[in-house]
Amino acid sequence: MIKKKDVNKQRKRRHRRVRGKIAGTPARPRLNVFRSSNHIYAQVIDDATGATLCSASSVEKAFTEKGGNVEAAKKIGEAIAARAKAKGIETVVFDRGGYLYHGRVKALAEGAREAGLEF
Repeated sequence: MIKKKDVNKQRKRRHRRVRGKIAGTPARPRLNVFRSSNHIYAQVIDDATGATLCSASSVEKAFTEKGGNVEAAKKIGEAIAARAKAKGIETVVFDRGGYLYHGRVKALAEGAREAGLEF
């Protein structure tokens, strides 16, 4: 009998390991990424207070494109950077959420960097 590995369980394990090493501060909050098969979500989080400072996702009504591709991820990265800069946030710590830095996660990070967010 062949047992299939639980990919999300492995991702959560990687994410816990990474979160032990990085944390968002008021001076440099954490840019968290969650990727589902159809959408992508990004949040800027201050871990000292446990508050989400701003967020952007492909589920929003203003976002009209399909959210499960690289172009959409890049636009979400640009949107989160614009919202963070509007709140006075210039630098963040990037939290890839246990995902590989490849594809949509990489596109979101590059879009945020191009829009002026530093990490």
